[in-house]
Amino acid sequence: MSSKTQTPSPPTDPDPQLPEAFHYTPDEEKYVLEADALRHRQLRSALLYGSSRYWRRRQRVWPAVIGGLILTALVCGVIALIGAFDRQQEVNEQRGFGQFRQQSAPISVFEAPLLPDRL
Repeated sequence: MSSKTQTPSPPTDPDPQLPEAFHYTPDEEKYVLEADALRHRQLRSALLYGSSRYWRRRQRVWPAVIGGLILTALVCGVIALIGAFDRQQEVNEQRGFGQFRQQSAPISVFEAPLLPDRL
């Protein structure tokens, strides 16, 4: 028994019919582990960013989505204000406030100084 570990030696005459990928490769375990690590990194990035190759382009969509939501909220707010104003006008007309203001003469305001004159 020898204390040396024997490493497999490459075959002297590789079979010419085999593709190059199947020929003997020194440190094959290292390459297998690197390929596995690369595959894990690719899967992790696919989960984080999606499977598209152009995930950076999709990040530009978020500002447009947020801007669209803000614009939609503003439009809905304006429509709600117009509707509330119209309803209030109808309520005022039903109560008679609108007719009273239209029929009455404009009220003149007596202008008096706000502060007494002190010298």
